[in-house]
Amino acid sequence: MLKISIPVDAKTRSCLCSGVFPAASVILLVFFIATSVLVPDHKQSELQALARSDAVGSFSNVNSTCNCEEREIAPRSKEQEIMPQERQTLPQSKKVQEIMPQEGVILPQSKDQEMPKETETLPQRKDQERPQGTETLPESIVGSNDLNSINCQVGWCLFFSFSYSDFQDREAPQGSETLPRGIVQKTSNLQMRPLWGNVAKRKPNERANLFAAAVGVKQKELVNKMATKFLSSGFTVMLFHYDDNVDEWREFDWNSNVIHVSAHNQTKWWFAKRFMHPDIVAEYDYVFLWDEDIGVDSFDPARYLSIVASEGLEISQPALDVRKSEIHQQITARTKSTVHRSRNVRIYKTGSCDGSSTKPPCTAWVEMMAPVFSRDAWRCAWHMIQNDLIHAWGLDYRLGYCAQGDRTQKMGIVDAEYVVHHGKPTLGAPKDSGPPQPFNPRKFNPRVEVRRQSWNEYKTFKRRWAKAAEDDKCWIDPYKDDEPHRK
Repeated sequence: MLKISIPVDAKTRSCLCSGVFPAASVILLVFFIATSVLVPDHKQSELQALARSDAVGSFSNVNSTCNCEEREIAPRSKEQEIMPQERQTLPQSKKVQEIMPQEGVILPQSKDQEMPKETETLPQRKDQERPQGTETLPESIVGSNDLNSINCQVGWCLFFSFSYSDFQDREAPQGSETLPRGIVQKTSNLQMRPLWGNVAKRKPNERANLFAAAVGVKQKELVNKMATKFLSSGFTVMLFHYDDNVDEWREFDWNSNVIHVSAHNQTKWWFAKRFMHPDIVAEYDYVFLWDEDIGVDSFDPARYLSIVASEGLEISQPALDVRKSEIHQQITARTKSTVHRSRNVRIYKTGSCDGSSTKPPCTAWVEMMAPVFSRDAWRCAWHMIQNDLIHAWGLDYRLGYCAQGDRTQKMGIVDAEYVVHHGKPTLGAPKDSGPPQPFNPRKFNPRVEVRRQSWNEYKTFKRRWAKAAEDDKCWIDPYKDDEPHRK
């Protein structure tokens, strides 16, 4: 037994009792408090790690029809990559050219835990992928009990919490592992830069937004008004030329200030899939992807964005002037409100919309001629666009999966800022076609063929979605009962 001898001298004993012992007591008290706070937290992490490692073997007991238990912990192959977080709302087979990681399965959230309200309607996966930012860590460290089952002491816990979080921030894009961290730029933008001199910097708090449209010279006057208005509002403007005609736009003063991309007879969705990757447009808060036959005489882009931000809309469109527009769905018609998210109207061939309607096109719906996406919504929607389905029919009924929350609240029509849909499609028409001719079923009509192709693509997309939802056993569809109708 350890014995401590107290000096007999009264003066020395008084010094120890009044100074050294109280100080030592305070130090011991702090030590025990820190131990009681930090160690249990770490033990909880240890239990969670053990649960994650055991979940691979026990998950089949939770859902015997799900193949998630096959995703065992294994070293990552070069072909595997982390699925972007925003794409967890999409069926697995729609994630183009990416492979699901095969990490340890994380147990679903317990029933006694409340989910944030904004995520209640988001689809929840039965398996969760490797946490973002841990790509540079050894496989055996992440998603297994090796990471958190270290016999932790107070000092090691403090060191571990700082050093691990610092290392976790070192996210290296695939292919850049041999480069120093500071030289890697994961995203880009569409800002043009001069061959020499300084680039004009944005004003403080000035936001960046993108306007893109597929255009042809036959709609030159309408496009001129759009380009002028959006450029004056500080937008980056990109024009997709489907008629191979770029030179005729040189007559406009703004021509050299916009980005021109040309490809013969391609749709705006073909262009968007190839030239508007989320990492390229990541700098822009909002992305406008419009048709060419939109009138903007009464439209103010800056005020529109102010309303969208205040209303919390992730996917939106301006309302259509009912007196001058070609309207396909009544939900897009302008009302007297500032914003509307649903309409009580009769819909052709599909029944009526009332206050209890929760499905598109009664609510959570915008038309594909003039959609506006937030940055996060566009990242999700881009992944849903199919490479070979260039007309994107059917996509409008599925955009609610990308609404970043409750689709009935995060999607809407802005009435206060409205446009005119002139309904003048020219894509696919011959250059010398002249004015529209009466329909002749015996004569080849490019516009009829375009519409037939669009309908066929819609049916293809619908089949792909159904198959993807069925095959991905680990994806839970929050809108499973939806059966979209087509106008």
